[in-house]
Amino acid sequence: MKKELSTGFNERQYMNSGEFEVFFYKDANLDHIVDHSHPHYEFYFFLNGDVTYDVEGNQYALQYGDYLLIPPGVKHHPIFHSTDKNYQRFVLWISRNYYETMCSWSEDYAYSFRYAAEHKNHRFRTDTITFQNIQGRLLDLLEELHGNKAFHKLNAELLVHSFLLHINRITYDMLHQVPVAYENVLYLNLCDYINNHLNEDLSLDHLASFFYSSKFHISHVFKDNMGISIHQYIIKKRLSASKNGILSGIPFKELYHQYGFTDYTSFYRAFKKEFGLSPKEFREQKGLPEGY
Repeated sequence: MKKELSTGFNERQYMNSGEFEVFFYKDANLDHIVDHSHPHYEFYFFLNGDVTYDVEGNQYALQYGDYLLIPPGVKHHPIFHSTDKNYQRFVLWISRNYYETMCSWSEDYAYSFRYAAEHKNHRFRTDTITFQNIQGRLLDLLEELHGNKAFHKLNAELLVHSFLLHINRITYDMLHQVPVAYENVLYLNLCDYINNHLNEDLSLDHLASFFYSSKFHISHVFKDNMGISIHQYIIKKRLSASKNGILSGIPFKELYHQYGFTDYTSFYRAFKKEFGLSPKEFREQKGLPEGY
């Protein structure tokens, strides 16, 4: 993380915001949390601790990567078995009004929480890749809310909408036992990660470390699904993004570096091979002045 985003535990069970709030807690000795409920929706994502969570009398022994869906009015509390481990989790609150507004746009938003309420089943277990994806999305939301970038509030709203739909898809797949092989999940997550990190390190070493897999396995899975090597895919995606960069007026000397090319010559050759035009010819074809 770029900054420390964890907060000390706050015992309030009401929202300061009228829409949504997200917290990353790292606490110890929290054996005083009493049974409680609140008027908003809660997504709870467990990271660490020796904890059983009681939700309306159903007790769930939590494991790393479990998530809980807690609708409004549902009583819940953690039960601590030891205080040797820090109690770490993410918590996302969504107000009832904001949630209902989303559901008025599409009933798809309601899927997971509706299932939890109707079936009294609140705990869901993730695999390693799904866990990383959920954690990454929550960290992105936290950084957006704690930052001061332009349009950060609107982007945070988009992240919340996307996150809820992502959780709905995960929940649906779990309940319907969609027979997606691990290799297909890895492939889809690789594509998603590459598309969102084109200006960062996308070497096989980095990808293998991030996805806890071998370089050979990643290369094999990707080519079997895509039909081209992961290196070719990354080049194609970076070149496509660079076209948009040219249209946005980014100078060539900044553009090639931004999208992972070591020098302008390699960028020039790859661009012309992919599109049949040099970067300069493409800019001129679009009627953009030099230095635009």
